[in-house]
Amino acid sequence: MPSKPTNSPIKKPKPPVKWAGGKTQLLPQFAPLFPRKKYNLYLEPFVGGGAVFFHLLPPAAILIDSNGELINFYRVVRDRLDQLLADLKKHKNTREYYYSIRALDPEKLSPVQRASRFLYLNKTAYNGLWRVNSKGQFNVPYGRYKNPRIIDKENLQLVAEALRGAELIAGDFSCVLDLAPPGAFVYFDPPYYPLTETANFTSYTPGAFTREDQIRLFKAFAELDRRGCLVMLSNSDTPFIRTLYAQYDIQVVTARRAINCRPEGRGPVTELVIRNY
Repeated sequence: MPSKPTNSPIKKPKPPVKWAGGKTQLLPQFAPLFPRKKYNLYLEPFVGGGAVFFHLLPPAAILIDSNGELINFYRVVRDRLDQLLADLKKHKNTREYYYSIRALDPEKLSPVQRASRFLYLNKTAYNGLWRVNSKGQFNVPYGRYKNPRIIDKENLQLVAEALRGAELIAGDFSCVLDLAPPGAFVYFDPPYYPLTETANFTSYTPGAFTREDQIRLFKAFAELDRRGCLVMLSNSDTPFIRTLYAQYDIQVVTARRAINCRPEGRGPVTELVIRNY
């Protein structure tokens, strides 16, 4: 009787948090667009939910995000998962409890308590949205989910393992210029340029991502290109973005909007994938 093969496929983690603009649904369209050339280091300056990172599972990575709560969460998952899992057990899915946790100042919590609060709010807030006011305070209302899955131990273990070889940095995307050597692969997934004048989306860190920031991002993309990095970027399908990156390879993918206050605004929409290779 022939023996069964032992090389079963690697079980990949799912993004542990809900995040606006997450790329899970686009991964099948991204697959042929990723570099075929080998790279020794992967950098993602707007890591968010990390769908691309958790799909690629590079051996070495630098993950950056301006949201300090998110980066602290990833650090705790990587370094103190057992403590996080223990703390998560205290949470209750009630309106009163939700607002009591939301009102806590994360700066006064331990890293584990802070990560636990972050994940709890992410799983129980309305639409899984992470939004802060001008003072940096989380202000999304209670989501009223009947049975949110706050603790997914198996997936968090896979996430922790994936993050073992990753450096985690809370900071502006521009710090990638100090960290990316020639031959590295850099994937940018910034807040998208608005489709219309009134469509400027919610802020996930204090201060919105402006037109000037988009131009700064383009300059970083161009510098990394000159340096010999492999660079890929996602953004909205708008004349401004098409003109800005006209010298590079531009591909169109189709996504479905998940977060919109009006149901009629949740249909398919085209997005751009821009590459220098």
